[in-house]
Amino acid sequence: MDVTESNFQAAVLDRSHSMPVVVDFWADWCAPCRQLGPVLEREASKRSGQLELVKLDVDANPTLSRSYGIRGIPAVKAFHKGRVVAEFVGAQPASAVERFLDALLPSKAELLAEKGDEESLRAALELDPGHADAAIRLARIVHGRGQKEDALEILGHVHGSYAAEGLAARIRLERTEGLDLSTAFAALDAGDNERALDALIEAIPPARSTRDEIRRVVIGILDELGLDDPLVTTARTKLASALY
Repeated sequence: MDVTESNFQAAVLDRSHSMPVVVDFWADWCAPCRQLGPVLEREASKRSGQLELVKLDVDANPTLSRSYGIRGIPAVKAFHKGRVVAEFVGAQPASAVERFLDALLPSKAELLAEKGDEESLRAALELDPGHADAAIRLARIVHGRGQKEDALEILGHVHGSYAAEGLAARIRLERTEGLDLSTAFAALDAGDNERALDALIEAIPPARSTRDEIRRVVIGILDELGLDDPLVTTARTKLASALY
């Protein structure tokens, strides 16, 4: 499939939220491009339904080429969730192309995590105890049953996830005597993120001993909302004012 500047947003960036999209930046005059193209097409066809391959003519689409820093071709960039997650430049042997494409595919743990049921989530964590998405989903399930220690143990294997840290901080705060954040957590569970964030941030100034834990909860919520959510900028400003 050929893409252009007019359909790049839909065909590549938007589509990459459903599956990886590999873009072959090429030109008709480029001999290495003609060498790499058939290899990419053959290997991508073997992974049909798991990723998509598109081609973009750099001469016909100079603005896109400049925006993605294309200085030499062939240049191959893989997009996932709207961002470049892997890339290489120059013609590559089939074995290298295979490794490149395989690295874009979800692992068995990721496929299990996507199912979302408790049995699948536990199976995913047996394969990868540090899988953040599976751990967060399973921790929420067991937390919902009142098994707070089990939830904390599950989250304890995850590193580098603000969302996991935030959920663990919430559970610890629920066990803190003399602190009542039930209104904030009820709003959060009901999907009213704005109300939950406001209540949590308002609780920070007097809660000197627990302010860092509340901050972790807020950061975790913002991390899950993502940078595109309009709540994030406002909440970050309010959080900074409450902390400093």
